[in-house]
Amino acid sequence: MVMIKSFSSMAMQNASAIRLSLLVLVVGLSSAQLSSNFYSSSCPNLLSTIKTAVDSAVSNEARMGASLLRLHFHDCFVNGCDASVLLDDTANFTGEQTAGANANSLRGMDVIDTIKSQVENACPATVSCADILAVAARDSVVALGGPSWSVVLGRRDSTTASLSAANSNIPAPTLNLSGLISAFSNKGFTANEMVALSGAHTIGQARCTSFRPRLYNETNIDASFATSLQANCPSSGGDNNLSPLDNVTPTSFDNNYFTNLLSQKGLLHSDQQLFSGGSTDSQVNAYSSNSSAFLNDFASAMVKMGNLSPLTGTNGQIRLNCGKTN
Repeated sequence: MVMIKSFSSMAMQNASAIRLSLLVLVVGLSSAQLSSNFYSSSCPNLLSTIKTAVDSAVSNEARMGASLLRLHFHDCFVNGCDASVLLDDTANFTGEQTAGANANSLRGMDVIDTIKSQVENACPATVSCADILAVAARDSVVALGGPSWSVVLGRRDSTTASLSAANSNIPAPTLNLSGLISAFSNKGFTANEMVALSGAHTIGQARCTSFRPRLYNETNIDASFATSLQANCPSSGGDNNLSPLDNVTPTSFDNNYFTNLLSQKGLLHSDQQLFSGGSTDSQVNAYSSNSSAFLNDFASAMVKMGNLSPLTGTNGQIRLNCGKTN
């Protein structure tokens, strides 16, 4: 009787061990589906093709580097890095391009389409639009003098998009510090990583409608800085007039964004919130005096962002045209 019980117990333990091993194997496989050499045999010239196209686009217009980086960010924060942001509206769903954070400001889709066309010619039905976005964002930062990082690949493209998710998940320029911390925490980022990623505003431009309330209603803004911006951003009208997010080195990926915050020269309300007597002041101070710390932290946070909820394996599809499902 004791032997039978003992044998039964051993059998149960073995079964449990096997189940655990299978679980570990499955989890390991799903996380291993993204890899830096995913296309090394199926599309060996992919990375050089993307880099050449991005370098050309940024050389023609430096602002495009910021636009491509933003495109990847606005993709990943809405149901993961699945290129849903690129989908045009259909009869079945309204896409994300008319969301508050994207309407009249989302740019760079034409560059992605050009890259996709070149990649399809070389490697038909192989490389996802989501992966092209991730690599183009990295190459854009490098083209403007910023850090590089290894982009793991193997994401697949979504077959739908969500206007409501875009409206609720992409952080707004009107957010206070607590709202920013929450918006990034919802995606698994720490407050420090949020500050590092905000440093992307060292490049690019914003529309007057995004910062008008700050110019005319807020007091924690340098007076001469505000006055200089008001000429191009009147209290009414001129909604689409542009101003650089970093007015010192607007096309260089550096730490001047943080130095500007110390002197109350953040363009957006959400920018200045990072240095306004709150919990992130010390982080802004540190980045303003230590460029390499910022660049390293930014690169690490970008790797983490690129890994947000990717579609892998047989989920999703490899779109042949980034603007529509197959």
